[in-house]
Amino acid sequence: MTALDIQYSFIFLLIASYVLQVWLARRQVGHILRHRAEVPQAFADKISLEAHQKAADYTIERNKFGLIELSFSTLLLAIWTIGGGLQYLDDFVRTFNLSPVITGIAVILGLGIISGILDIPFNLYKTFVIEEKFGFNRLTVKIFFTDMLKQTLVMLIIGVPFLYLVLWLMDDASPYWWLYVWGSWFGFSMLMMWLYPAVIAPIFNKFTPLDEPDLKNKISQLLERCGFTSKGVFIMDGSKRSSHGNAYFTGFGSNKRIVFFDTLLESLQHDEIEAVLAHELGHFKRNHIKKRIATMALMSLAGLALLAWLIDQSFIYEGLGVSQPSFYMALILFMLVTPVISIFLNPLFSLMSRKHEFEADDFAAKNSNAGKLITALVKLYEENSNTLTPDPLYSAFYDSHPPAPVRIAHLAKATTG
Repeated sequence: MTALDIQYSFIFLLIASYVLQVWLARRQVGHILRHRAEVPQAFADKISLEAHQKAADYTIERNKFGLIELSFSTLLLAIWTIGGGLQYLDDFVRTFNLSPVITGIAVILGLGIISGILDIPFNLYKTFVIEEKFGFNRLTVKIFFTDMLKQTLVMLIIGVPFLYLVLWLMDDASPYWWLYVWGSWFGFSMLMMWLYPAVIAPIFNKFTPLDEPDLKNKISQLLERCGFTSKGVFIMDGSKRSSHGNAYFTGFGSNKRIVFFDTLLESLQHDEIEAVLAHELGHFKRNHIKKRIATMALMSLAGLALLAWLIDQSFIYEGLGVSQPSFYMALILFMLVTPVISIFLNPLFSLMSRKHEFEADDFAAKNSNAGKLITALVKLYEENSNTLTPDPLYSAFYDSHPPAPVRIAHLAKATTG
């Protein structure tokens, strides 16, 4: 294989990926428009036509703007790679005559900073135009940029030392460097999962222990029935940034926490909150978290093994616009090109995720009230403006959760079974 073969293959995959995503987005918009005039029968007595049409308009607007983002990011990737942008950045950093590892860190940080700055207009538009238009945004410009600064500082404080370790291991010239990197990455990921609830998350949001006695008692009984222990149940000030509601588990081992957005508590009754929590517990009790960690670990191991082979293939660099091979440039190219290929695996990952959602719903139906979970989901669909009529193919490709009608029908069987 030659550098020209790699270049042609990359161009083909880049165009194929772009065309596929545009086609799916257009299908989604067209399907929603065709069903905008009428609420699906299963929701006719639960959701108003006005709310249904708001969800349709919100989803369509997000998809149309997403196409602009996609076009820009695809063009930018082409410029960074076959357009010679990475090589230009590398040449500039090399003029400072730093060590190979420090040079690699500087190039990666430069790439990240430039990309981050170019993303700002898109994020501003999504937040202060689209989210604002549909009544979801509660961010101020000050908080927007403060969050960005905090994220940058966290990345520098935590990410740079780890990046130094990875590049140092890659530069070590050991034939097994990829195994050492994988072990370091896996350990780092587990540490971050453990630290996130108590150290990182509070940098961005305020977490207050749940203090409603009736709800707290109901949750305690549910946790006891399910054999689940945690560091506590916390309310997050999600309303500080958005009116969207959510609930999630965070951490692992002895550092697990249950987190409810304050917006969720405002909209759901106690029995509905219990049902939502039972669903989240289902993910834990059905070992979904462990399965996802194992899947992530195996895929990263396979990816690093592939990178270990690619790192010595000079034609790979040349085909992707890099004339001066280096271990850090191999890592950058791998991170940039992998998403172009992995997009075609989306249906497989989405299928696995939706299977887990069904299993968590089944667990919730057995350990709480399936009817209350249905009413809670319907409220969340309405309040978050989740479309009730996604295109089936688009949904199969992207959605981690089953489409609303399918999920509600599945739960309805549990209420009558």
